[in-house]
Amino acid sequence: MTKIILVTGPARSGKSEWAETLAAGSGKQVIYVATGRVDETDLEWLRRLEQHRNRRRVDWTTLEVPIELSPVVRASKPSDCLLIDSLGTWAANLLEQEAAVWATTQQDLLASLKSAAADLILVGEETGWGVVPAYPAGRLFRDRLGTLVRHIGAIADTVYLATAGYALDLSALGTPLPPLKN
Repeated sequence: MTKIILVTGPARSGKSEWAETLAAGSGKQVIYVATGRVDETDLEWLRRLEQHRNRRRVDWTTLEVPIELSPVVRASKPSDCLLIDSLGTWAANLLEQEAAVWATTQQDLLASLKSAAADLILVGEETGWGVVPAYPAGRLFRDRLGTLVRHIGAIADTVYLATAGYALDLSALGTPLPPLKN
């Protein structure tokens, strides 16, 4: 039976490292699905990508998938563990989609997750813990990502919150909210 694990938390909390630890312990072939786009002009971003690459095990396969995430999930095999890092970067890559197109894209991703053959570990950022962004694109990003992470949390077998270098199993500690209505 396929497992869906969501690891969420704020910036620099250890989300990716915890997700990598879970993937390494899966006993399956790990496919690291990187959603970030490579921008050769952004040196700080390139350093972040390099940190992630250096942490990965050499026997893992890496796919760079900034947009077409659902087809990768659908093509997975039962022997795979897909580690998708991150939902925030993926959502940012699609921020220019009209609301109706985004709704379809989000539903397609959720459907692919529910029907996946592989075990899935998804990393999703928590963006709503700070001030409300002062610009419309920032608010749109925060709202879309927050809703996406909540939808995935509702279908996940396990949800972890990584913060301050600790991972908390919210599935064991918390009570799920009623599902969101679309």
